[in-house]
Amino acid sequence: MWFFGVQQGLYLPFFPVWIVAVDEGQSRVAVALDEAQRHVPVDGPVSLIERRYSERITRQRLHQPVFRQRVIQAYETSCAMCRLRHRSLLDAAHIIPDRDVRGVPAISNGLALCKIHHAAYDQNILGIRSDYTIEVRSDILREIDGPMLKHGLQEMNNIPLVLPRRRMDRPAPELVEERYERFRGAVWAAACFTVHIEAGLTGPSGRSCQADAWGRCAHCGRGELIAFII
Repeated sequence: MWFFGVQQGLYLPFFPVWIVAVDEGQSRVAVALDEAQRHVPVDGPVSLIERRYSERITRQRLHQPVFRQRVIQAYETSCAMCRLRHRSLLDAAHIIPDRDVRGVPAISNGLALCKIHHAAYDQNILGIRSDYTIEVRSDILREIDGPMLKHGLQEMNNIPLVLPRRRMDRPAPELVEERYERFRGAVWAAACFTVHIEAGLTGPSGRSCQADAWGRCAHCGRGELIAFII
């Protein structure tokens, strides 16, 4: 069993693990997180498949649990948007997704969000401006549905995030801004889609529209997107 330090006095247990190499001079060991990882060379060359597999296992078994624990601790077990405090309903959301090269498992790239707001953030239903204020997509604000839409999403518009006490744990401004630009692209897509559906304009296979070679809409000439959503 390996006890991984999350913060002072707080550890996450990992079991089973295997010690596959020992560096006595540096007081270090190499740890395998699953049976197959035991056979990946520590010092020798590895194949592309072996490296990708090892990286995926490390993310799943080590980075993600530690990232979740650290982020939720930093936000004092509370959703940064709606203040929900049920730990079992909280996630550690990445600002820049972990599949991106800049999507590091650091607190400054994370937000403690309840599961509905995590999904809404990932799907660009809502975004976070550079002043840490929530912005809900305009087409979502116009929708009429049940109480979850009204209270869980629409009423989040223009609400400030609840940030960690420690400044070093707060979201990195440059990452928030980068993610917000992606959200704005989704806003333009949704707006263009709505306009063209109302006007009866559709492209191939029923799509609302397609971009030309310069990333502009073939119908309205908007250049905010490379392509438009279904």
